[in-house]
Amino acid sequence: MKFVIQRVTEASVTIDGRVSGQIGKGFLVFIGVGQEDTKEIADKFIKKLIGLRIFDDEEGKTNLALKDVDGQLLLVSQFTLYANCKKGNRPSFVEAGAPQQAEELYEYIIEECRKQVPVVETGEFGADMKVSLLNDGPFTIILDERIL
Repeated sequence: MKFVIQRVTEASVTIDGRVSGQIGKGFLVFIGVGQEDTKEIADKFIKKLIGLRIFDDEEGKTNLALKDVDGQLLLVSQFTLYANCKKGNRPSFVEAGAPQQAEELYEYIIEECRKQVPVVETGEFGADMKVSLLNDGPFTIILDERIL
């Protein structure tokens, strides 16, 4: 599993000219699901995501979590996080999870995040999405299975 977490002041996803999800201050999270991923692995990622203390406190130190700032989540499925570019110039995506497995875990992550965060918006699994964001910092964190 891989999460690319961007601290944003605003972000949105548009599909066929329609806004699918839109947030203010919070995290835009690109989610990649690998072949070996499970709900247990997803739970570890969700716990880390929700607990990340990367918002500034009153002294300007990155010390506050999403809940401390009434932050919102925009969750976007992105299998291209599993691009393997070792051979040639055309990426291979064989390490990405099968579409049915990936969609099930993506939906699971959404459900679990909604239990803890009041505002959780989403993209649409498998859709051609246009993502717009205003990265705050910029501040980007990459979580993958090697570090959790």
